Amino acid sequence: MPETEQEGLNEFEERIVNFFCDGVKMLGLPKSLGEIYGLLFVSPTALALDDLVSKLGISKGSASQGLRMLRELGAVKEAEGEVARRSYYKADVELKRLVGGFIKEEVRPHLSSGDEKLNTLKVMVAEMTDDQPTKELYEERVAKLGSWLKKARVVLPLLQKFLGS
Repeated sequence: MPETEQEGLNEFEERIVNFFCDGVKMLGLPKSLGEIYGLLFVSPTALALDDLVSKLGISKGSASQGLRMLRELGAVKEAEGEVARRSYYKADVELKRLVGGFIKEEVRPHLSSGDEKLNTLKVMVAEMTDDQPTKELYEERVAKLGSWLKKARVVLPLLQKFLGS
């Protein structure tokens, strides 16, 4: 059995959930996103919030917040369920939507604020008066960050176009 055994999940579901938990961990996202998406990914039917809470053993608040973030990323969508007055969710399994949503919601905002942050760093380095070797290193590092930003602005649209998002 995997280390993080989930109550209410069979071994296959557990392994799928753990697979997605490892993925969100690499991206620095909350574990609950991986748990929720993993369970929805493997589930043959759409699940309600209460289903996620009971099967995963997470709090209702964590499940609600995770679902909201996953919807914003385009990884989860609402679906028809058994009880008309409840909201049900299913995973969107199209890679292009997942990556496109992640780029749109998580990466682009950081790129947008990158110029402002980079300019602040340039000013800080320019105002340095002592320790010339350190100042030169900082100037080099700020120039490298600027180069990375330029490359990211070229690569991201190409990646989104490649994925069709």
